Amino acid sequence: MAEAREAPGLTDARAGIAPFSTFSIRRLVPHDLGAYKELRDAMLAAQPEAFTSDAAAERLRPPDGYLARLGVGRVDGGQFMLGAWQGDRLVGAFGSERDMRVKVRHVAHLIGMMVCTEVRNIGVGTALLDACIGAARSADGLVMLTLTVTAGNTAAIRLYERAGFTRYGSLPQAILVDGQFHAKDHMVLML
Repeated sequence: MAEAREAPGLTDARAGIAPFSTFSIRRLVPHDLGAYKELRDAMLAAQPEAFTSDAAAERLRPPDGYLARLGVGRVDGGQFMLGAWQGDRLVGAFGSERDMRVKVRHVAHLIGMMVCTEVRNIGVGTALLDACIGAARSADGLVMLTLTVTAGNTAAIRLYERAGFTRYGSLPQAILVDGQFHAKDHMVLML
């Protein structure tokens, strides 16, 4: 699943990021859980309205608390977490969760799209989404992907629409952040 993508040169001295020209996408393995937790904690704190999970609560969760997200041992596929890497630094992640119950095993839910601010707009999110869709298509019996996105997150909604996702509903007041409610749009892609 490793894939190198060309990206325009980028320097962000404030963030300590060196110029780079490629990033790679690969499935996360148990050894990556520390990097995943570090990225996740940072993203939850920086953009609380984008995630259903709470930064303070998740900060207390150990790295191995995310092991199930990797889908280790799932022979049917559809349960995985992908990472975008710039060298040995995890700069993005996106995953899929698949229910094991027989009546809903044909549906997987994409979860936790995260891309570090300093590497946005160079194709990391698109590459993660494309790789997730590709991995889902290769999973036995999957016919549908769903996801939720905070209403008003125009960039994310456009990304999902370009990949073929359509909105099928919205849950008003889905999350409460700092005393303000945010709706979550529900989107679907038929594989």
